[in-house]
Parts: sequence; structure tokens; C-alpha cells
Amino acid sequence: MLKGFRDFIMKGNVVDLAVAVVIGAAFGAVVTALVDNILMPLIAALVGKPSFDDVLRFTINGSEIAVGAFLTALVNFLLIAAAVYFALVLPMNKATEMLNRRRGISEEEEEAEADPQLALLEQIRDELKALR
Repeated sequence: MLKGFRDFIMKGNVVDLAVAVVIGAAFGAVVTALVDNILMPLIAALVGKPSFDDVLRFTINGSEIAVGAFLTALVNFLLIAAAVYFALVLPMNKATEMLNRRRGISEEEEEAEADPQLALLEQIRDELKALR
């Protein structure tokens, strides 16, 4: 019983998942610092702080409905997502593309090397077809 548990814990995907959670938490702190200290002040300087908190605010049977607060959160999310994309994702993609060009790796080669399990599954499929 303990051997089975040990084998489960030591599987690569469980360890990879644990590492991904730790790295994700650390990266989340970096992204939060970037957004709070650099991107949001820049966005506020350019367009002002978007606030729709007082728009579509009404009360039904003593419960306050604040649609504007949701709109503010949605606009902030979209602004932050765009800023993170243009400040982090796009430059990283360009840098990776440049490195691959310098190394002489094309996108097809990279995709072919990326998943050896797919090649194995294709080989198994072909051999099963040959048995029929």
C-alpha cells in the first residue's frame, strides 16, 4: 500500500505539477509587482483611472446591485491583460524566435522535437493497422 503511494508521488507528472505551482506563485508575485508598480501607473497617466463604480447602481429589496463595479473590474482586467501581453509575452516570443533563427531551428523542427510521445503513438497506430 505504501509502495503504491510512493510510486504515485514519485511519478514525473506529480513532481512537475508541484514545481509548476511553486514557480507559478513566484512568477505571480513578479507579475503583480510589474502591474501594480509600473503598468497601472503608466495606464493611469495615459487614460486616467477607469472607474464605472457609480454606473448602473441600484437597490432591489434591500440588496445593492453594482453593475458598474463589475464593469470597472472588467476594464481593468482588459487593460492589464493588454499591458502584460505587450510588455512580457510579445517581447518573449520575439526573443525566442530570434534565438531559434540564430540556432537554425525552424518552427517545424521545434514542433517535431516537442512531442516524442506523439511519434510513438503514431507508430503504434500504424502497427495496429498493419495487423488487421
